[in-house]
Amino acid sequence: MFNLGMPELALILVIALIVFGPGKLPEVGKALGKGLGEFRRAMSGEGAAKDEPITVEAKPVERKPEEKPAEVKKQEETK
Repeated sequence: MFNLGMPELALILVIALIVFGPGKLPEVGKALGKGLGEFRRAMSGEGAAKDEPITVEAKPVERKPEEKPAEVKKQEETK
C-alpha cells in the first residue's frame, strides 16, 4: 500500500509530537487505531451482522382544535 520506511515513520512521529504534544499523542493514536479498525471491518463486511437496525419514532403533530392547517386556510380564502 504505502512504501514507508523507518526514516519516514520517524518524521511523521516527530511532526505529530510537535502538533499534538506529548499529552495528547496517546489519545490521538488510540482514536486513529479505532477508526482504522472500524473502517477495515466496514469494508470487509464483518461489522454488518453486529449492527442493530435503526428505528425512527415519529411523533404526531398536536394542533389546537380551532387551528386549521395552512392548506385549508388558503382554500377557504380563495372561495
